[in-house]
Amino acid sequence: MVPGLADIGAEGILLAGAGRAILLQIANPAVGHGVAEHSHFTERPLDRLRGTLTYVYAIVYGTEGQVAAVRRRVNRAHAPVQRAPDETSNGYSAYDADSQLWVVATLYDTAVTIFERVYGPLDDETADLMYRDYAKLGTALQLPAELWPPDRAAFRVYWNSRVESLTADDAAVRVAHGLLHPRGGPLWYRAVMPFARFLTAGLLPDHLRDGFGLPWSASHGRRFDFTMKCTAVVYPRLPQRIRHWFKNYCLGQLDAA
Repeated sequence: MVPGLADIGAEGILLAGAGRAILLQIANPAVGHGVAEHSHFTERPLDRLRGTLTYVYAIVYGTEGQVAAVRRRVNRAHAPVQRAPDETSNGYSAYDADSQLWVVATLYDTAVTIFERVYGPLDDETADLMYRDYAKLGTALQLPAELWPPDRAAFRVYWNSRVESLTADDAAVRVAHGLLHPRGGPLWYRAVMPFARFLTAGLLPDHLRDGFGLPWSASHGRRFDFTMKCTAVVYPRLPQRIRHWFKNYCLGQLDAA
């Protein structure tokens, strides 16, 4: 059976790309300014991460009741995130379809990037199925289906043009610093952040890595490549109950709420 998002999306290793996806999202001012002005993201980053992934897991694996529950949660969170254009801002809205497209695009591209580094390139049939499945993450909210690029080639054109135009402005840098250099939170979370910063820097495009002020050198690059090669050897051999633990945890918490 050809795996799609339902087989790939549960892999816990995709969490390694969380920082990359978030920084790509907030480098888009329509997303980043909304997060900076309306979110407690930097004070409660684990809540934001768990909420985002619970939404993803529910859309892919959940019952109708779970899907309805996460849609209500997301819509409540998005309702206050809006600002009319003025002399200092172009404005933003969490319901803006282009912004939602960008957020889903970062989740898709990051998932493919991580998965292929660990498991190797996807064959065309699997890649096409995964691509179609990821569209559901946006269309389950307000993203019109026709806005999702029709195929992977069209997506790559969209992606490359958007990434090249991104810059990390002051608001994005402030949010990223709060995320990657937490002042509070559990001790284990603060302990893993140096490694999380390292992975995030290694996965970002060069100009955004520089824009967010993440240090990088040839030595960093060699360490990053070695880390990913070791991960590709070890991770696929872990039992599925370990690889899929976080997905099961998030859905269990959703049922308990």
